[in-house]
Amino acid sequence: MPVDIFSTQVLNKTVEYLDRPASFLLDTFFGQVQTADTEEIFFDIDKSKPRLTPFVSPLVAGKVVADSGYETKSFKPAYAKDKRRFDPSAPLKRTIGERIGGTLTPQQRRDAALNRSLTNQLENLTRREEVMASEALRLGQVTVSGDNYPTVVVNFQRDAALTVTLTGGNRWGQAGIKPLDNLEDWASLVQTKSGAAAKTVIMDPAAWRLFRNSDDVKALLTIYRGTNSAFQVDPLVRGQGNEKARFIGTIGDFDIWIYNDVYTDDLGNTVPMLPTNTVIVGSPVNVEGTRCYGVIQDEKAAYRAQRYFSKSWLEEDPAVRWLLLQSAPLVVPYRPNACFCATVN
Repeated sequence: MPVDIFSTQVLNKTVEYLDRPASFLLDTFFGQVQTADTEEIFFDIDKSKPRLTPFVSPLVAGKVVADSGYETKSFKPAYAKDKRRFDPSAPLKRTIGERIGGTLTPQQRRDAALNRSLTNQLENLTRREEVMASEALRLGQVTVSGDNYPTVVVNFQRDAALTVTLTGGNRWGQAGIKPLDNLEDWASLVQTKSGAAAKTVIMDPAAWRLFRNSDDVKALLTIYRGTNSAFQVDPLVRGQGNEKARFIGTIGDFDIWIYNDVYTDDLGNTVPMLPTNTVIVGSPVNVEGTRCYGVIQDEKAAYRAQRYFSKSWLEEDPAVRWLLLQSAPLVVPYRPNACFCATVN
């Protein structure tokens, strides 16, 4: 008996084994996953400060130190749905890449068309999560809005000093400005606010051009030209990127990346993942970034909490098959002060 490739079990197994789409910010800063068997997602924000153990006389009782550890917040995430009509005539038409005249059977074409649709749905979900990751790292908050869902700003309470816009003569590219000094100051600020050593630097292409053309960086490149390079490539770090991110190398103890990815918004506009002239300085480990997922509100999913749930159904007249991918995602930096963002021009 042939396998029903549109059954819930087969669909979800198929999506599970698909290659994960490129997601540089997610992979770098948000490696953990948390699921919640409720509509609401609960997450903790680290609010601890680098304090000192108090001195007292050995003859008196110890001093009570208030615990400033963390604050628990909750959020009911918007429900992400990707619903699409599966073309019933797809098995009868030559598929993309197939030789003119056709070499595949209708069954093979149907399988290939289903695989493409599922892959695209997974790519769209990953891209949505990547946008949330970008907002969390740049702004310390994520804005969630959609049809019949009121716009909600999830604020992770990052210190306001960790988001800056350089103006006037302080902008990169202006006379006398030293971007390397800025990086050192910003990394020091992150360490002061969170205790984390921020060594990962991510720039959009425009910020990178200003950085590489600055006098202090060019001087280092000139010193090492011909024999060595100011940018040393760490092979352990090199493998973490994808086709949208380029690892330039290290300068001092900073790992420098260029990230250039885009998405299309609801109005059809092409939007960069990182706005022009963006620089992020952070600690991937200490941000403790987590991809949180609420329960899938679907009886066929048994109301389980998981990243996504796929299902399909057939309408008899006219004969139309539908594919639906559902998710309830939120990207959370548990230690939001372990990251800094600047607009440099």
